Amino acid sequence: MVEQQIRPWEVLDQDVLNLLFAVKREDYVPAAYRAIAFTDMEIPLGHEQVMMAPKLEARILQEVALKSAESVLEIGTGSGYFTALLAKCAQRVTSIEYFEDLKREAATRLAAANITNVVLLAGDAGRSADAFIEPQEKFDVIVLTGSVPMVPQAYLQRLNMGGRFFAIVGDAPVMKATLITKTAQNQFVSAEIFETVVSPLINAVQPSRFDF
Repeated sequence: MVEQQIRPWEVLDQDVLNLLFAVKREDYVPAAYRAIAFTDMEIPLGHEQVMMAPKLEARILQEVALKSAESVLEIGTGSGYFTALLAKCAQRVTSIEYFEDLKREAATRLAAANITNVVLLAGDAGRSADAFIEPQEKFDVIVLTGSVPMVPQAYLQRLNMGGRFFAIVGDAPVMKATLITKTAQNQFVSAEIFETVVSPLINAVQPSRFDF
């Protein structure tokens, strides 16, 4: 997987590559799909949700460049695999999953892996996390695991100084992986990193759309 999928996607950070060996992806894949845990494809989780392809998970992890003392907010827990990768890099992870049963299953997998620095919550965080976390709480890294047609501004206000926000922005068939860094109070620098297409985040903020 690493040589055929990950490295060709410009994932060269050795710490990221080592982590892919350390966190067993097959332990987070639904039993019916375990035989294809390492294939270059999205794996169904139910509720029309999927695990991202391994190369995309690795690339996101490399781009956000987590440090061990940092905090993370993940929107879209899914299987818990990417949550586990984040948790191995960061001090703490808060992850919000729309579906209660997916959250429970992810919690079971993370507990089995003895990953204890994750708080899992269930509910709708497509527009913001304000219903789940304290108004003053901020994060060093925020990752949306589903695509959004536009950047939800509420999440940018949750960044610490120097914090990074990652999302895949746009509408199919044109979506761009976007990394936004907070450089000063209410100032941000945005970079489009690569093109890809992933499933949309449930109830994401929508731009005004005009019908002619």
